[in-house]
Amino acid sequence: MAHFPSEQDNWQIVEQDFNLEDAPVYETLFALGNGYLGMRGTFEEGLGRAGLEGTYINGFYESAPIIYGEKFIGFAENKQTILNLANAKVIRLWLGDEEFSLLNGKVLAYRRALDLRQGILHRSLKWQSPQGKRIQLEVERLVLHTRRHVALIRFRITPLNFDGPLTLYSGIDGAIRQSEHAEGDPRLGTQFEGEVLHLEEQALIGDAALMAHRTVTTQLTVACGIRNALGTPSTIKPNNVDHAIGFEYKLEAQRGVTVTLDKFLAYVTSFDVDSSQVLPAVIRELEQALEVGFEALCAEQRRYLADFWKAADIIIEGDETLQRGIRFNMFHLLQAAGQDGRTNLAAKGLTGLGYEGHYFWDTEIYILPFFLYTIPEISRKLLEYRYSILDKARERARQMAHTRGALYAWRTIHGEECSANFPTGTAQYHINADIAFAIRRYYDATADEDFMKRYGAEILCETARLWYEVGDYIPSRGNRFCINGVTGPDEYQILVNNNAYTNLMARENLRFACEIVSWMRQTDPAAYHTLAVRIGLQEDEPGTWQEAAENMLIPYDKARRIIPQDDAFLGKQPWDFEHTPRENYPLLLHYHPLVVMRYQVCKQADTLLVEFLLHDQFDRAQKQRDYAYYEPLTTHDSSLSGAIFGILAAELGDTEKAYRYFAEPATLDLENKHGNTQAGIHAANMAGAWQGIIFGFAGMRAKNGLSFNPTIPQQWHSYAFKVRYQGRLIGIRVTKDGAEFKLLSGDLLEIRVAGKPVRLEVS
Repeated sequence: MAHFPSEQDNWQIVEQDFNLEDAPVYETLFALGNGYLGMRGTFEEGLGRAGLEGTYINGFYESAPIIYGEKFIGFAENKQTILNLANAKVIRLWLGDEEFSLLNGKVLAYRRALDLRQGILHRSLKWQSPQGKRIQLEVERLVLHTRRHVALIRFRITPLNFDGPLTLYSGIDGAIRQSEHAEGDPRLGTQFEGEVLHLEEQALIGDAALMAHRTVTTQLTVACGIRNALGTPSTIKPNNVDHAIGFEYKLEAQRGVTVTLDKFLAYVTSFDVDSSQVLPAVIRELEQALEVGFEALCAEQRRYLADFWKAADIIIEGDETLQRGIRFNMFHLLQAAGQDGRTNLAAKGLTGLGYEGHYFWDTEIYILPFFLYTIPEISRKLLEYRYSILDKARERARQMAHTRGALYAWRTIHGEECSANFPTGTAQYHINADIAFAIRRYYDATADEDFMKRYGAEILCETARLWYEVGDYIPSRGNRFCINGVTGPDEYQILVNNNAYTNLMARENLRFACEIVSWMRQTDPAAYHTLAVRIGLQEDEPGTWQEAAENMLIPYDKARRIIPQDDAFLGKQPWDFEHTPRENYPLLLHYHPLVVMRYQVCKQADTLLVEFLLHDQFDRAQKQRDYAYYEPLTTHDSSLSGAIFGILAAELGDTEKAYRYFAEPATLDLENKHGNTQAGIHAANMAGAWQGIIFGFAGMRAKNGLSFNPTIPQQWHSYAFKVRYQGRLIGIRVTKDGAEFKLLSGDLLEIRVAGKPVRLEVS
């Protein structure tokens, strides 16, 4: 999809020609964000109805009742949808009486580039008006990582063949359009009936333009504001009309003399300050940004990203396309992650309204490891978000008739369940175990006892309680502990009994909860007592969890010697792949769920995923048999699937297959392989590509110590990366001749490489 410069610059994503048809995809690719504020890569001057302006704040949402034809007890009550906010990027330009637009006139030269190293979006073009006036336009845009409320735009115009009047307008557009809902595609957002954001106030105060909105139902307030710095003398005219506010600058342009407008933007919500203080907070943010200045703020951005890349960069020698792809993916993950303990990471990040800005299990299983081994502080904040909605999870458990424990929502923003389709929503109880597993991963990699005592242990206990509530000892199954009526990660098999992934992950959840409770009792009785009192933990509860774990039924077919995906999976006919047209994928967009669930067919890795996550509980032969069985049955209709197949292929010694599976997620959005990048990035897929290198080719595992079993694709000369682990920074470089490991900072560490101990110390 994206073009690249002729020089081997794999730090840039470049659009070399303007094509209106491609604009929606580039709006996603060129989106900027900082985990709090996100802006789609639309043009300052706009494209009319051809583009979808998008400015989002992580977790800022509206709610509305879910309308059912038939509604039963426990169905999700309300949807929650992240909102498109007022567009403060607006800059319009007139050359005399001719308005600049890429939809008219003639584009003589064009280049737009996202600089991954600096976090700056550049646009450079030459344009000729219908009357023959020519200009050179240079635009830079940043959303600051160092000041989460602030964004910047530098807009520079150079007349090339004329002198005369030039008019600039810089303002805020409050006529907000929400998502375009595509009927029949559940991946895209839903529309609201009536007004979503009510205009509370718009005002010109000095040289600042301000606008505030309040959501109709959730009563959340958001304010935005702008201030401009124009280096050329001009006549200034304020504009304040309904839903639009700003300043018009009239000046006399001179051939060859550049006019520069620096625009400072700020957004603040009632999550940050009291609703009565959002406008004053915006004013303060703008004052501080203007005082620091455009150049100094750009320098802040460069320093921040230099630190990020110093620890996070992956260097691939011999594969420019995938080198660029993996950097693009990591850059977007950084832009998407909430870092305040109140927000998480939406499936589309802050680049679009697909999946309505909801948080899924994607964060814990796919995305969190990237931050855990590069910026562990962010991984802690993502888990703190889960603690912040623990009471909502308790409420959900009661709604589902469980007397104890907590059931996390399958998809949510504020904590309540928002999935209207319970067979692929609430029934995915495995999200509880996914969150517990992420806590285990975090604890293994950081030894963060403070987190465990303040947050982790309580989540582990409440999720363990839920498994004990939902499961039963079934006499006809040898009195084994069974979990019935759930849906595993493979959403093509719904409401099944004893899904292998769910049961195995639940067992891990139960065991780890017992382990942590025992550790707290022995090492910090006061902390244990506080926890026990807070949640009413009984002395005998952990023992019942342990017993359930040890008696958990794990499906196994002795004849085939494979792990069935669930109790019924092997009793179905395989899907007729041979006669299914290519255009009929994804299957769920072309066949009723009941049709799909009657066959052996998988949307994504399910049993194989748990064999990767709980890697030490299965021998190589078991993984090989299961891989051979499930691979032909898997459509990979989910973008989450390929990376897991690639990681296991690398573990099983098929590096060529691993490379093919890795190449798919590495460039999925850059090349719009699923045809829906216009709705936003595929964040979990991006993290899956990172895992493909670290857990796949490098073979890193981090349970009970750090180990590696590195391989290298024949297409690469070498690859190198760094990981953080328990306060250390380790550098790894793999070539066709072997692997090198260096302890770059921290205390002595012993790791294992290809099964053998290796001692690392700072040289």
